[in-house]
Amino acid sequence: MNHGTTHSLGARDVVLTRSVFGAPCWVSLTSRDPHATQDFYRAVLGWQYRTARLGDRFRTALADGVPVAGIAGVATVWQMAVAWTPYFAVANADEAVDRVRERGGTVAVGPISFPPGRAALLADRDGATFGIWQGKLVTEWEAWRQAAPTFITLHTRDAFDATIFYGGILDWASGLPGCGEVEYTGGAVLLRSWGDIVACIESGSVDTPPDPSLRPHWQVHFAVDEAAPCARSAEKHGGSVLEERRHEAVLRDPDGAQFTVTSSRRRCRPAGSPSVPGRRR
Repeated sequence: MNHGTTHSLGARDVVLTRSVFGAPCWVSLTSRDPHATQDFYRAVLGWQYRTARLGDRFRTALADGVPVAGIAGVATVWQMAVAWTPYFAVANADEAVDRVRERGGTVAVGPISFPPGRAALLADRDGATFGIWQGKLVTEWEAWRQAAPTFITLHTRDAFDATIFYGGILDWASGLPGCGEVEYTGGAVLLRSWGDIVACIESGSVDTPPDPSLRPHWQVHFAVDEAAPCARSAEKHGGSVLEERRHEAVLRDPDGAQFTVTSSRRRCRPAGSPSVPGRRR
């Protein structure tokens, strides 16, 4: 991947959050039983694992040798809900946390130091959980970004209000060099980082009123060869299928965490739009 014409990184280079601030930089799953969780995702997604740098409670999941996600056995210790959570890169964790408080969000945990960085777990004004990370990114992070094994979508009541909230915290469309750019299409907002679409915020078409029954949440999507075999494997190994279409399935693992598998590397589908292109190649 080429960050414009002046910045290019190899898979083994050290990448700092200030280089990609405002963009999703990782996804992590909190778990009550890490061993059972690892077995489930190994069966459904074919993941392998290695010990993470953050300590014994953390594992890094690998897909074809590329790190794709973290599994943290801290749900019981920190009294956290079991859920997939996206983390956004920030230049200063303390400043980002202050901005969350100022804008009516919630600080659940942190900032906490996890060498080589600092993290915090937060919630936006509508209760959707997300995290921030300051410091070095996971080894081979650039390979993770290039391979695009994950994509995140915020399902919320008001996409435009949510964009204002996150934009104020993460410096989207701030005019700062390298900041995230936002693009409005249909009832959704797309986030671009260095030209690549990296996240989507959606709440329905522009002429549809916000849904008061919707529980806002970030949904993590994993690219797979075919969604249907993953759905069958999830059912076989104690999970469940919440929704299934030809190229996509929304699944729940045995611990209750929801995630999406998407075939053929399809991307976020904003309301009113037949498709959205993936990462620029």
